[in-house]
Amino acid sequence: MGLRESIGVARGHREATLLLKNAQLVNVLSGEVYLTNVAIYQELVVGVGVDYLQAEQVIDLKGKMLLPGLIDGHVHIESSMVTIPEYARTVVPLGTTAIVIDPHEIANVRGLDGVSFMMSSSKGVPLGVYAMVPSCVPASPFETAGDTLMAYDLADFLLKRRVLGMGEIMNFPGVLNADEDLLGKLAMAHDMIIDGHAPGLTGKDLNAYIISGIMSDHECVNPLEALEKLRLGMHVMVREGSTARNLADLLPAITWANHHRCLFVTDDRHPSDLMDEGHINAIVKKAIALGLDPMIAVRMATINTARYFHLPRLGAIAPGFQADMIVIDSFNDFNVEYTIQRGHVVAQGGHPLFGSKKADTSRVVNTVSVGKLSPEKWDIHSEEPEKQKVKVIGVVPGQAWSHNVEATLPVVDGIVRLDPNQDIAKIAVVERHKATGNVGVGFVKGFGMKRGAIASTVAHDAHNIIVVGCSDADMQHAVERIVDQQGGLVAVRDGRVLDSLPLPIAGLMTEDSVPYVAKKLENLQRICQQQLDVTVLNPFMTMAFLALSVIPELKITDQGLVDVEKFELVPVIS
Repeated sequence: MGLRESIGVARGHREATLLLKNAQLVNVLSGEVYLTNVAIYQELVVGVGVDYLQAEQVIDLKGKMLLPGLIDGHVHIESSMVTIPEYARTVVPLGTTAIVIDPHEIANVRGLDGVSFMMSSSKGVPLGVYAMVPSCVPASPFETAGDTLMAYDLADFLLKRRVLGMGEIMNFPGVLNADEDLLGKLAMAHDMIIDGHAPGLTGKDLNAYIISGIMSDHECVNPLEALEKLRLGMHVMVREGSTARNLADLLPAITWANHHRCLFVTDDRHPSDLMDEGHINAIVKKAIALGLDPMIAVRMATINTARYFHLPRLGAIAPGFQADMIVIDSFNDFNVEYTIQRGHVVAQGGHPLFGSKKADTSRVVNTVSVGKLSPEKWDIHSEEPEKQKVKVIGVVPGQAWSHNVEATLPVVDGIVRLDPNQDIAKIAVVERHKATGNVGVGFVKGFGMKRGAIASTVAHDAHNIIVVGCSDADMQHAVERIVDQQGGLVAVRDGRVLDSLPLPIAGLMTEDSVPYVAKKLENLQRICQQQLDVTVLNPFMTMAFLALSVIPELKITDQGLVDVEKFELVPVIS
């Protein structure tokens, strides 16, 4: 594509490759919506105006709305449980034309080999895929990950094409305590984008966190928290994922004066939610329904994201911008009728116009290796004769954070027992990267489980095997099945596998389609409800975040219970 030819098309001396006529253009640069034509030459927008009338291909939009392609500014693809080619076949028809991935999930399993796999698998896919280099692998010193990425490991990767900067800095205590390696990572990325992760951080500590060069946060849960971060110069990523949904709570903080520093992200979105609700399109639609000005909503999904990540040719429809755009029927319904990426129609009527492709998975499979599991591994001992006070992880439905609660449980033969009558099950994390034999065991409240066990290798962020159950034998059987299938999800009752979803790619993903995975997850959830009496929604996703040792209050890893606010390991016995 030559500049000379593009100038010729813009001046009307050459024919455009694609013309979109009679479009109600949503101009995020001027804040207007007006009827016009848009001329595209190969991958670029070359002209906007009613004087452009001819092209090799002409699509008459008949007054439908033309918007810039939607951008997800922070997403962990691994949470969709599918590869990028399969992910694209679902989100591109929903209007997403670019994403910024933080592949720290797979990096915790396979290090930079995992990150390289994600980037290489995205080649040739009609979806712009940009990456932030994982900054915290492992996320904290309280877990055993499959790899450790030090500052010197990341230097060359930061120079790679499509890498925009440093991924979310989750270890905020490390920043505040001036951890040498972490400061080294921040220094390496000082002239790039550095994403944050600072739930509940405020006052002087927040100032100290920001001065290190961190520019954004996606962990705000209320307007006051978002406003404080905006006032101090941060960009606020408004998250609406599968587990954490903060859109409705944060909307009061967004105004005409500050919205340019706000953007939409999904962070983690499950296959069933992608199928049932959508992607960024669903967030824009919901924001408008909740009263956000439509122009602000569209900007937060397009130009704001592009500007934050220094992507000057994305996020708007104007001469010189990459021809990423979508056609919708209306702001209120927000049905995506066409998706155009790099000047080509790649989806129409909700269906992709491109196929899938297989990736080389040789360096990201066979990742589950567990040490010997004796029955005693599941025991929690007590010297009390009958009852014991213990710390319990309290599930908070719909959120990644948890409560630190206390309960009194029965003691039998010196072993603390779970109590389904108090809605208290047993929870454990089994190290699966290096066969260390580490098993962290504790108690959890809020699943409603009365029998059986569920287990998964999707356990943020080290992605060891996490298991919740009402029977030690079923918990062990569930873990053994996970090892046999080399990762994934499983539900067990009375020593029998009720159903499972193998995830052979790093224990996190499969090359199956999003609809297939969604159907399997739906069946697993139905089994949890009907045969295990689980009451919490999305039990596997809920369970996955109970191992995330950087989000308050009480979490569990293969090393034991973690009091996140104290940032230390604590005993189960109170």
